[in-house]
Amino acid sequence: MKKIIVILLIMGNTLNSWGQDSLEGYLQYAYEHHPSLKAAYTRFEIALQKVPQVKALPDPKVSFGFFISPVETRVGPQQAKFSLSQQFPWFGTLEAKGNAAALRAEAFYQDFIEEKNRVGNQVKMAYYPIYELKQHIKWQEENLEILKSYKLLATTAFSNGKGALADALRVDIMIENTKTDVQLLKDKLRPLEIVFNRKLNRDEALEVSIAETLAIANLEANYRKDSLTAQNPSLQAFDIRIKAAKAQEEVAKKNALPKFGVGLDYALVGSRTDANPTDNGKNIFMPMVSVSLPISKSKYNAAIKEQQLKQLMFQSKKEAVTNNLWANYETARYTLDKSITLNELYDQQIRKTHQVIDLLQTSYSNSGKDFEEILRMQQQLLKYQMAKASAIKDYYLALAKLDYLTAKSN
Repeated sequence: MKKIIVILLIMGNTLNSWGQDSLEGYLQYAYEHHPSLKAAYTRFEIALQKVPQVKALPDPKVSFGFFISPVETRVGPQQAKFSLSQQFPWFGTLEAKGNAAALRAEAFYQDFIEEKNRVGNQVKMAYYPIYELKQHIKWQEENLEILKSYKLLATTAFSNGKGALADALRVDIMIENTKTDVQLLKDKLRPLEIVFNRKLNRDEALEVSIAETLAIANLEANYRKDSLTAQNPSLQAFDIRIKAAKAQEEVAKKNALPKFGVGLDYALVGSRTDANPTDNGKNIFMPMVSVSLPISKSKYNAAIKEQQLKQLMFQSKKEAVTNNLWANYETARYTLDKSITLNELYDQQIRKTHQVIDLLQTSYSNSGKDFEEILRMQQQLLKYQMAKASAIKDYYLALAKLDYLTAKSN
């Protein structure tokens, strides 16, 4: 268990080196302040306290008795009696109990690691939609400025007799629509930031800093696939709980064996006044040995069967979780690959659309025609820019899911 504490200290020192306004900084804050993490670690500490409890011997028993009517013996009347006894379980029982308790504590530690990974994943799931929304706001605001320049272009063309007044009015309509879109997006941002701050367990009014740009990189075909079942803390927790149930089964078997007790009785004896026999008034010492006989075998057999069934239950749960891990991995991998493909497509479409818009602007300046096509292509450009931001968001959400499934440390 000392090794576990050292790992936590190292993890804490690593977290403290992260920037507070980066995603890593937010993860650090969540790891240090999230209540479910505190609860999970406290549960682990509680389980640790069980180990010395179950390994301890039963408390010794001390009793005192006073004879209201003294019992007469050859050497005098018995006046009072003191008794001291200690019971001992079958050999190895305490060690087996300690092993079972230690394994249960270790399983709770794996639960803590799983909770840490889950909290980190939740933070990421709340972070990247904010990035997407801010990118949408950015592109809409840029689109708004471009539309204003188009209005100037249309007005100038109309003044020169090359364009129609309807072109300028059409741009006005689009400008007003875009202003409304920008405002609606900004209104949507605040709830997302509140959700994000709640995921960190901090004041919901605090500002959330998001990376301005995120790049997409291709990953190897079997990204961390070998870690999917090898490092997943939930699966490790099941393995440990199976071991704990086996250890508890051993405890149940030993409980079905006899228990031993040793003790000592000390009786106070008064002196006889009517005679003076040998050892007159001598106090009595009586060592004792006791054995408890586990007669009710059904109780102990049921306890053994209980632990055997627990082993089967944990094994079945492990298989179910393993199947879900593989399925979720493939789904997340598909989403990630799809996002990479779409991102590449949108990059090409954005570049080509820019070229088309440049050609259309040149043509319009010369002829005053096809202004509607310029506006249509500008809106198509905006669509590609916003779709690219969504593809990047989807990529990082899928990557976060893969890292969570494979227990990658953040």
